[in-house]
Amino acid sequence: KEIFKNNSVVALYGGHNQIKEGDLIVLTTHQLFRYVKYFSLIIMDEIDAFPFKDNEVLNNIFFNSLNGHYVMMSATPSNDVIDHFKKENKDILTLTVRFHRHPLPVPKIVVKGSSIYLYLLKLMKGYIKDKKPVFVFAPTIEQCEKLFFFLSLIFKRGNFVHSKRENREEIINNFRKNRYAFLLTTSVLERGVTLKNLQVIVFNSDNNVYDKGTLIQIAGRVGRKKDAPEGDVYFLAKRLTPAMVQAKEEIMKANGDQK
Repeated sequence: KEIFKNNSVVALYGGHNQIKEGDLIVLTTHQLFRYVKYFSLIIMDEIDAFPFKDNEVLNNIFFNSLNGHYVMMSATPSNDVIDHFKKENKDILTLTVRFHRHPLPVPKIVVKGSSIYLYLLKLMKGYIKDKKPVFVFAPTIEQCEKLFFFLSLIFKRGNFVHSKRENREEIINNFRKNRYAFLLTTSVLERGVTLKNLQVIVFNSDNNVYDKGTLIQIAGRVGRKKDAPEGDVYFLAKRLTPAMVQAKEEIMKANGDQK
């Protein structure tokens, strides 16, 4: 709405579907069932994310609603997706630069044993002192809650979110308003969140839940604003994993492609 001031921009999702027509319709994939051979152009973001990924029903609905061109986007497309586009002779365009032309933040890999919690406290103390908002990612809901209660004994003005947390949107909005200094989260916030001056710590980044794509997506939360294009990303773990190394290498490669 901010950019297309002279057009009607409509949002369509579960529980918010009163208005179905407009110049530009922003909608969830499920809502595409309302439109048959309707759209001249569909731009699908995050094609490798739940619930669209590997969902045959949603894929069929997507193409059934199309009456023209389509663009599918992902920061971390799988080899299967790339191979499929090649077999279909579809154009593949690679963009390795953000709109503000600054490089992607390169993760810092820190491997600690029993001192992993002390290192986390050191990082947190510095960020909170400098009034820099922090996301701390934990691999599971249980670890997210336990780590939050541990950190809340030392640092105030924090909260946590995960897929089962009530009032999740309210908590995130309060974090945007600087009412919290830090936020513990699972990978539920690995995508689609843009916050100014955000710093990210992935705690226990050696957990199996963190593959290369997930770690790249998480790292992508940092430096998204033009007036704050830099920030820290820490992979904090007790052991080094191929996913951690590959994620860092791919980000460095993307930065090299910008030159």
